[in-house]
Amino acid sequence: MFESLKSKLKSVFKKAPAEIAEPPAAAEPQGEQKPPVEQPKEQPQAPLSRKEQKKLEKQEKKAAKEKKPENDNPQLSDGFFAKKIKEESLDDLLWELEIALLEADVALPVVEEIKEGVKENLLGKKYSRGNSLEDIVELSIKDAVMNVLKLNEFDFDQWFKEQKKPVPIMFVGINGTGKTTAIAKIANRLMKEGNTVVLAAGDTFRAGAIEQLTIHADKLNCKIVKHSQDADPAAVAYDAIEHAKAKMKDAVLIDTAGRMQTNNNLIDEMKKIVRVAKPALKIFVGDSLAGNDAVEQARAFDNAIGIDAIILTKIDADSKGGAALSIAHTIGKPIAFVCNGQEYDDIVKFNAKWMLDRLFSD
Repeated sequence: MFESLKSKLKSVFKKAPAEIAEPPAAAEPQGEQKPPVEQPKEQPQAPLSRKEQKKLEKQEKKAAKEKKPENDNPQLSDGFFAKKIKEESLDDLLWELEIALLEADVALPVVEEIKEGVKENLLGKKYSRGNSLEDIVELSIKDAVMNVLKLNEFDFDQWFKEQKKPVPIMFVGINGTGKTTAIAKIANRLMKEGNTVVLAAGDTFRAGAIEQLTIHADKLNCKIVKHSQDADPAAVAYDAIEHAKAKMKDAVLIDTAGRMQTNNNLIDEMKKIVRVAKPALKIFVGDSLAGNDAVEQARAFDNAIGIDAIILTKIDADSKGGAALSIAHTIGKPIAFVCNGQEYDDIVKFNAKWMLDRLFSD
């Protein structure tokens, strides 16, 4: 076998120089000159046979695989001694990673989808024997998670600078998630950048919500527009925007009621506020400790009014932060901020790498 292989290699190397340069032309004999030989006209290329087309497609696919994107697994290899990834070994490792993600409060449908994507990418591929399959699977999982977390990255501060003033921003979410406090934190952030803010007490369902937002307005020394309990929330939002226009304010932050997302009256109320206030940004405020409930809440609000961005609260109390991955994956919207405490400054821009490290930390 090796002798035949050697002879093939010799024949290849003998032909190789001919492909690089034309051989020198033979010397013409002295005497009568021969007329120049007419070059044959180039014949039109015959259509490829089905077998040749398949061969060409295979070559193109192979070339595409070699030109990998930045986040492709660098440990995969097509080398002669590479080891093929088998389904049984892959399933065992994916099961272990599934448990780890579930323990980090990642929603089951999200875990299943990530697993299927990783399995599809790796099954049948080869990897160098110098690497372990565990490392390859973990790297592939991290790439898949990072792609979700970096989806539609959103820079709130830059976005706000580019908007026509006043900028109406609507906040939605269930009671108890820290929505009102998140609004105060955004107000504080904007005011520190030299912007003027008006708060709209649109949660007229609870007298306590109006009082709570009023306390924040007093502490921050910013204007609040409020009506009596059970007033029309859309009217509150409208009055706040008109006040901001008259006084040349920069932002209107609209609080809304937080009854259960399955309440039809609440959803109709949200839709009316959107029609009247025409918010430039609709932010869902979710509790990172709520797990699958936060995912369902985000989905319901997104279906009703269309969410633009997310703020996750109580991230300091969440050991891993699986809710961030679950919500971002489920509704496909960016996480703008995470809240990591009760003070006004305890709000930070979401960082995908930080969350990835948190998810996979021991």
